[in-house]
Amino acid sequence: MKLQRITAVARKEFIHVFRDIRSLIMGIAIPMMLLFLFGYALTLDVDNVPLVVWDQSATPASRDLVSRFSGSHYFSLKGYAGDYREIERAIDRRDALMALVIPRGFAGDLQAGRQVRVQAIVDGSDSNTATTALGYAEFIVGTYSRPLIIAQIRRSADQPPRPPLAPEPRVWFNADLVSRNAIVPGLIAVIMMVIAALLTSLTVAREWETGTMEQLISTPLTGAELIIGKLVPYFCIGLFDLVVALLAGRFIFQVPMRGDRPLLLATSILFLLVALALGVFISIVGKSQFAASQFAMVATLLPAFLLSGFVFPIANMPIPLQAITHAIPARYFVTILRGIYLKGIGIRVLAGDILFLAVFGTLIFALAVRKFRKKMS
Repeated sequence: MKLQRITAVARKEFIHVFRDIRSLIMGIAIPMMLLFLFGYALTLDVDNVPLVVWDQSATPASRDLVSRFSGSHYFSLKGYAGDYREIERAIDRRDALMALVIPRGFAGDLQAGRQVRVQAIVDGSDSNTATTALGYAEFIVGTYSRPLIIAQIRRSADQPPRPPLAPEPRVWFNADLVSRNAIVPGLIAVIMMVIAALLTSLTVAREWETGTMEQLISTPLTGAELIIGKLVPYFCIGLFDLVVALLAGRFIFQVPMRGDRPLLLATSILFLLVALALGVFISIVGKSQFAASQFAMVATLLPAFLLSGFVFPIANMPIPLQAITHAIPARYFVTILRGIYLKGIGIRVLAGDILFLAVFGTLIFALAVRKFRKKMS
């Protein structure tokens, strides 16, 4: 393998990339657009749930309960309703996602120590948001009820009994439970996987389509030299995207960085090489640029998005799907990024994930070289 030949192929590919404005847009503009679009739009936090209230009691006690809802950042009070029809219209028009119905004898029953049923009606067409909103409502009602229970017990006894268990919840690594802290590292992995593979999926297929592959074959170039030379420009573009994405995650999205920065950069470069090698392999197998790009999109976007643990927890998947996720490189990079960003863990813990990426990249590159030799022969 001679460096001079690799440099000559890389120079030729650089010239092609800078002449083809579409390649530059695909390589630089699209990753940045996806990062900012998903980084700001994709969130699992549920805040400001639109709420309407049917307060049949209209007493200071009922208004106090309503203020607990409207004063929290979980709910946004959109107005009051006079009956169930108005509630139904508000939910149908999506003016409200939840309705709170306070019964007429609310204050009197509370004062008499009787149990009061407060109805929460929620739009179940968005099941995730509905479940979360119901959890928030139960928490607020529970907070409102606690001092009333204690006062009631004090009236019947000198000292209120202490509960046998006292939970002390504490969240590690993401204390405020901000979903963006988990989404942005995973998003970097998905974008790099898709864009890097998509860019290199066109390289070899384009040579066959334009008829220039015969000229390259007539030169003393070996298959490995040709593939490495073609990877160099896209590695530079991918590295630029990677650095910008890492900086945006830290300084724009404010994702905490608790781990080793050189380790983060080194593992990111390793994953970038894996994605580029996968794209070249697809390009060699593909019979045209269109077929190669379509196959690269399907083979990288769906597995990276659905099976990497980026959005859906792998532990909740069926056993066969969990087994398939072990063959998805993005799964390991998502674990590495979240581990370095949020947990601050080092190479000792991440050695298995890094080793898989290295082995996968080596195997896919070897397969690409072997397939290319067969195709040339």
